[in-house]
Amino acid sequence: MHYTYLMLSFNKDHPLDQLSSELRLDLLEIIYQSGGGHIGGSLSSIDLMTSVYFSQIFDLKKDHFILSAGHLCTALYVVLAKAGYFSPKLLPSYSSFGSLLQGHVSAQVPGVEYSSGSLGQGLSFACGLALGDRDNKTICLTSDGEHQEGQIWEAVMFAKKYQLGNLINIVDFNGYQIDGAVKDIMPLNDLAAKYISFGWSVTTVDGHDFNQIFKALKKESVLYPHCIIAKTTLGKGISYMENNYNYHDVKNLSPDLYNQALVQLRSKL
Repeated sequence: MHYTYLMLSFNKDHPLDQLSSELRLDLLEIIYQSGGGHIGGSLSSIDLMTSVYFSQIFDLKKDHFILSAGHLCTALYVVLAKAGYFSPKLLPSYSSFGSLLQGHVSAQVPGVEYSSGSLGQGLSFACGLALGDRDNKTICLTSDGEHQEGQIWEAVMFAKKYQLGNLINIVDFNGYQIDGAVKDIMPLNDLAAKYISFGWSVTTVDGHDFNQIFKALKKESVLYPHCIIAKTTLGKGISYMENNYNYHDVKNLSPDLYNQALVQLRSKL
């Protein structure tokens, strides 16, 4: 059984904690100024994207990152801007007419290989990249709710059949989707056991603990694609948003709620 389970104490002193806190502030700012965006999942997944881009585990001039859950684009935009793919001056244009930075990520954005919006399709695209470029890694970020889509499981079977040991699927498992809790809408039950039964190796981590994420990302395999199930918190860092599915998407956040969020996020710096 190819299964590793890591749940260590949260390390608040990791060097990337400071960067992650800064990126959460950037993310809040562009969503507030634009009038809306998918903030809950962006806050839950940003530590995962930060790990991919700033851990130095991957060479993203050669390796590939695919955001399957395209509505988490605000997290990716602030990460890409910080990583130097485009100027941070572009961030305020988010979701405005004619901007490259729309509400679902497009391959027109520097550093992006895949346009995503329809859920459940990105892992298939990632499988194709991994099959065609076996010398390098392909990392895909999916959501837990996305696993209610049948195409995900077709891709999971494909990856095992073609022994895509260079493929990593990170699941942002925050437990919520647009209409409520995943367990109430369409339960996934033991997602790790499902992946194992399909022939993948699996590691479960605290998706806000960089030490755990790094260890999982460094795991090497030749024959088995690797799934990292990252247990995260919807709306991480903003108390009134945490585990509240009403903040899957937010429109016209009030100045009072914005200021509350600002104070909480700044306190982490």
